[in-house]
Amino acid sequence: MITLDQVRSFVAVAEELHFGRAAERLQMTQPPLSRQIQKLEKTVGARLLERDNRRVELTGAGAAFLDEAYRLLNLVEGAGDLARRVDAGAAGVVRLGFTAVSAISILGPLLRRLTAELPDVEVVLSERVTNAQVDGIRRGELDIGLARPPFDTSLLRSRVVLREPLVAVVPAAHQLATADRPLAPEDFDGEPVIGYHPDQSRYFHELSVRFLANAHPRIEQRVHQVLTAMLLVSAERGITLAPASAASLHVDGVVFKDLAQHGGDTRVDADPDRPVELHAIWSREAVTPVVRRVLEVVAEREHG
Repeated sequence: MITLDQVRSFVAVAEELHFGRAAERLQMTQPPLSRQIQKLEKTVGARLLERDNRRVELTGAGAAFLDEAYRLLNLVEGAGDLARRVDAGAAGVVRLGFTAVSAISILGPLLRRLTAELPDVEVVLSERVTNAQVDGIRRGELDIGLARPPFDTSLLRSRVVLREPLVAVVPAAHQLATADRPLAPEDFDGEPVIGYHPDQSRYFHELSVRFLANAHPRIEQRVHQVLTAMLLVSAERGITLAPASAASLHVDGVVFKDLAQHGGDTRVDADPDRPVELHAIWSREAVTPVVRRVLEVVAEREHG
């Protein structure tokens, strides 16, 4: 069997073409160096070096073996470097879940930052609603999610990565589109509203219900996705509520209107002006070094 010590010994002699200088370079004496070369030639089954008392030369087989020896040593060195980078979290694979709206507000800048700071980390993306992301983390299919609260804190850790306002989305031809003030809950009295599914889109359902608690809108339909709600608004089927970042979807025929404050969120850590939160979520169990590094970049984005 060929050993790395034999390969390194051969490369040193092939480059120096002198056993004495090669032995000095390898910090060993000539007799064990000669034995390493002899063992290598026996294993290879070919003479790699022509040597006598005056000269050392590569044979044709030796020249061919030298090229492969370089590749082998580079591979070993590269493997060691990769292992060190993986251990430090600088290389590896992270499976990242995201919602459609989170892709608008954070995913693009986050991926660009990861490419710049962790170029050897492969990010595998998976678009899923929040419940599916939680299930994916629980089953080991995802490492990190970008999702909406609330979460099972016994299973998951979380960190807020974005806060933004909730806004109204109204048809461009609607009378409220030209209002020169923020819209209050009473502006929705009797209006057809596109709501959100209480299970599949629980977070936006609860935000909408909270804002419209003292209004009497007509809930025309309940949908799962913000984009679907906006498309129905564009078709003049009603009004909806959405995160401010949804404006980046560039849906034609809709106007975004600020909402009047009405008491805000009762949670101590909430921001009444920006009640819509996006969280990074991950397992409470041990995470890999690369997941920790990616979470550090996510945290940098939050404060950046």
